[in-house]
Amino acid sequence: MSFIFVALGGALGAVARYTISLIPVKTTFPLLTLITNMIGAVLIGFIVGLTDKKGNVSPNTVLFWKTGVCGGFTTFSTFSLEAYKLFENKSYTLGSVYVAFSVCFCIFGVLLGKKLSTVIG
Repeated sequence: MSFIFVALGGALGAVARYTISLIPVKTTFPLLTLITNMIGAVLIGFIVGLTDKKGNVSPNTVLFWKTGVCGGFTTFSTFSLEAYKLFENKSYTLGSVYVAFSVCFCIFGVLLGKKLSTVIG
């Protein structure tokens, strides 16, 4: 039964990610992937914070949101490919900024999500 929760959440996350990718942005900087990963980081932080606070969240709910939705939504593999392409094209500064922003903003996003869970949850 847990596989169904992961699959449904993954489908929802993947559709949400695809929807964001349709936003018309003209830039060589992979902005939409960065934004997607930041949103995913906030979301997973919120889920973890809420689960820690409430303690009685069902395992299937956690699987749906954390493993399913966040796993289907975030785009680390895409991030890795885009960073590689920036470096491959000798855009070392842009690639370094992208990697640094992605890591720092997403770690901050997890912190923000956990803080939000204490206010909202």
